[in-house]
Amino acid sequence: MNQNNQEDQIMTAESDQTSDFGIENAENSAMPSPLLEVKDLEVNFQSTTGVVPAVRKANLTLYRGQTVAIVGESGSGKSTLAMAIIGLLPGTGKIAGGSIKFDGRELTNLTEKEMQQVRGAQIGMVPQDPMSNLNPVWKIGFQVAEALKYNEATKGGNIHEQAMKALANAGLPDAEARSRQYPHEFSGGMRQRALIAIGLAASPKLLIADEPTSALDVTVQRRILDHLEKETKELGTSTLFITHDLGLAAERASHLVVMHRGRVVESGPAREILNDPRHPYTRRLVNAAPSLASQRIEINYSPQETEDAPDTIDSRTSADVNLAVAASKDSRQKVMGTNVLGEPLEKHLGDEVIRVEHLVKEFDIRGQKGKKKTFRAVDDVSFAVRRGSTLALVGESGSGKSTVANMILNLLDPTSGKVYYEGIDLSTLRRRQLFALCRKMQVVFQNPYGSLDPMFSVYRCIEEPLRTHHVGDRAKREKRVADLLDMVALPRSAMRRFPNELSGGQRQRVAIARALALRPELVVLDEAVSALDVLVQDQILHLLNELQGRLGLTYLFITHDLAVVRENADDIAVMEQGKLVEYGKADDIFANPQKEYTRELIEAVPGGDLLKARTGYQVE
Repeated sequence: MNQNNQEDQIMTAESDQTSDFGIENAENSAMPSPLLEVKDLEVNFQSTTGVVPAVRKANLTLYRGQTVAIVGESGSGKSTLAMAIIGLLPGTGKIAGGSIKFDGRELTNLTEKEMQQVRGAQIGMVPQDPMSNLNPVWKIGFQVAEALKYNEATKGGNIHEQAMKALANAGLPDAEARSRQYPHEFSGGMRQRALIAIGLAASPKLLIADEPTSALDVTVQRRILDHLEKETKELGTSTLFITHDLGLAAERASHLVVMHRGRVVESGPAREILNDPRHPYTRRLVNAAPSLASQRIEINYSPQETEDAPDTIDSRTSADVNLAVAASKDSRQKVMGTNVLGEPLEKHLGDEVIRVEHLVKEFDIRGQKGKKKTFRAVDDVSFAVRRGSTLALVGESGSGKSTVANMILNLLDPTSGKVYYEGIDLSTLRRRQLFALCRKMQVVFQNPYGSLDPMFSVYRCIEEPLRTHHVGDRAKREKRVADLLDMVALPRSAMRRFPNELSGGQRQRVAIARALALRPELVVLDEAVSALDVLVQDQILHLLNELQGRLGLTYLFITHDLAVVRENADDIAVMEQGKLVEYGKADDIFANPQKEYTRELIEAVPGGDLLKARTGYQVE
C-alpha cells in the first residue's frame, strides 16, 4: 500500500506538471488553435457502493493532422476518456467536471441531438472488437452505406458507389463483391478494414481508434495501421490512438499520453518518453512491452557472444542453465520416471519429449466437390520438442499451428504422419493409455474468461483434474490446490472465489495452476498471453519461466507474435499456410532468418526503428 500511495503522490504531482502540455507550446510558438482540448476532465460511474471515479483531472491536447496515443493497461481510463469525447459513455457513466472542446466548440453541454451531428460526421470511431461492432445480419456494403446516409455524407452522389469507394479506400480488394458478404465471411483483418471504412466514411476531422488491431496478427496489424495512417494523411484527419502497447504507440504516434488509475501521469513527444520515461509506471510499461523487449534483445544481440556456446543449449531459461552445468561435468541431469505404458524410463534434460514426423491434416469442406472438397490445414510438418526447453510454434492465424497442437494433444487424429511422445507412437495407444497420457500433457488456453467454468469456484476449477484422475483423497487434494495457488502467486483466500471475481491475469494464473495440478511434463500454451495487457503478460511470462526452471517443464508455446516469445523461447518453428517454413534455435532465427515470411514477422514487431536510434540502452 505504501508503494501505491507513493505512486499516487507522484502521479498527482506529474499530472499537475503536465496538465497544460501542448497549450504552453501553442502560446509560445504561436501555433494554431488545437482541434481537441480536454481540460481537467472527470468521469464517474455510479455503483451499488457509491461513486467510482474512472477519469480524474485528465488533460489532453491534439492539433490538426496530429496523431496522439493514449497508453495504459485495462482499467486505466483511456477508453472511458475516448468515450467521453464522443459522447458514448456506457451505463451510469457521467462527466462530473472539466471541459472538452472540439474545433473550438464545447461538447460537454451539447444535447444528444447536437452530439449526433458531431459524432460520425466530425469525429469518427474505429472500435476494438470488429465482430461485436458489425451487425451480423447486415451485409458489409449496407453497413457502410448506412454510415454515409446517417452522417449525411452522400453529397448528392450515388450512395452505393460511395460505399464501394470507402471499402476500396480501406484496402479491401474487389470491394463490389465484398460488399455483398456478411461479417462472418470476413477474416479479422478484413472486418477491421470494414470498420475503418465506416469510421472514415464521412471524412471526419478526428478519428478515435480504440485498440484497432489488438486481436490481429503482427503482420496484419502492420498492414492495417499503415493503411490507416495513409488514409488519415490523405484526408487530413487527426487521430487519437488508444492502446496498451507503448512500443506500438510510440511507433505510430508523435505524442504519447500515459494514463494510470484514471490520471494522466506522463505526456510528451513519443521518442522522448520512450528514451527517458520519468514516471515509475511509464518505466514499467517500457520494460514490460514485449515488442520493446524483443527489439532490445535484437539490438544487443552479438553473434560473437554465442559462438562458443554448446550447440544444444540456450542459456535463457533456468532449466537450460542446469543442463549447461551438468554438461560441463561430462554428465547430464537425469531423473527416473515412467512412460505412458508404465515402463521405467531414464529421462534427461535435452532429450526429445515430442517428435512430430510428416504430419498432415485435411478437412472436408461442406458443399464442395472434386479437389476443392478437402482443405489441407497442416502439410508435412516435422519438428521436435526438447525436455526442459520451450519451442515456440509461430505463424499467422490460419497457418495451422493450433491444429498441430490439437493433434499432439490427441484431440484430432492426423490424416497422415506420426506424433511420438518419449519415443512412443500415440496412434498405437489404447484408450486407458491415452487417458494416462493426459496426466503428462496439459494445455493452457488463450481466453482466461472462457476457459474456466463460471459455475465452479477457483478450488473446484483446479481440483477437477485431480478428481477426474482419482488423485488423493479430499484432504490431499485440498492441500495440493493450496500449494498450486502458492506456486502461481495467488493468495489461498482465492480458493473460494469464482472466476468472475478475478482479473484477467488472476484467471490465467488459475488456468496455469489447473494445468500443473497433475504434475505434467509437457504444457501446451495456446496463445496463453495474447488476451492480456502488457504488464499482466509480462508477469505471466516471468511466472512460466520461473516454473519451468523449478519444475523442469517443457513448453510448446503457440503464438502469432514473435515479440512475446523472444525472451522465453529456446527453439522456434515458423508455419505459413500449413507448412513449416523455418525451424531452428531462437537466436539463430532472429539473427539470420532464412525465409522472407519469417523476416516479415520479425520486422512487423513494433518499436524497432525507435530503439535502434538509441545507443547504450540499458534494460532496468
